Parts: sequence; structure tokens; C-alpha cells
Amino acid sequence: MDTTQLLKGVLDAAVLAVVADADGYGYDVVRRLRSSGLDDVADASVYGTLRRLYAAGALTSYVVPSDEGPHRKYYGINAQGRAMLDVQRKEWGSFARTVTSLLDPTEGAAR
Repeated sequence: MDTTQLLKGVLDAAVLAVVADADGYGYDVVRRLRSSGLDDVADASVYGTLRRLYAAGALTSYVVPSDEGPHRKYYGINAQGRAMLDVQRKEWGSFARTVTSLLDPTEGAAR
């Protein structure tokens, strides 16, 4: 199964969940997603998702100077982003239960 295609559908929710846990800059968010098991996540996809969520009003941003290189742009979740994440969590739960019941009927019957 091509997990990159699956990831495209849930990247917004995954990024919002990571940033809801703690503010982060682009590569930090990538690193946290990968350490959570999303090994196939591409840097460019995460950076694009952060910019898009920010433009949509779901994230705030601020710049922190860095002694080791360029300044880092941090992203944090706001009330609109938390509401979006809540909706996406519910939608994912419903979707995952449906697919699980299709792929493994004994698992779906146990619920």
C-alpha cells in the first residue's frame, strides 16, 4: 500500500495535532511527525501544509532568532485550528472505523 497517498488525506490533522502539543518550526514539525511513525512524510509537504493552515487562519506564527543560522518561524495553533482539529479527529475516527470494518469484518463486529 502506498502510504504517501494515505498521508496526503490526513496531513492537515497530523500537523495540527503536532502543533497543538507544542509550537514548532517547520523542520521540528517534520521531525516530530517522523518520530511518531509517519516516516514517509516529505519536508516540502509539511512546509506547504503549515503555510496553508496559517493562511486559512488555523495557525499563528512568530519568529525566533537562532544563534546557529537563520531565524526560525514557529507555528502555534489557535482557537480556529483547535476547532478544525476537533472536527478532523471525529471524521478520522468515523472513517477509520468504517475502513477497519470493511478490511477486517471480525474487528468491526467487535466494536
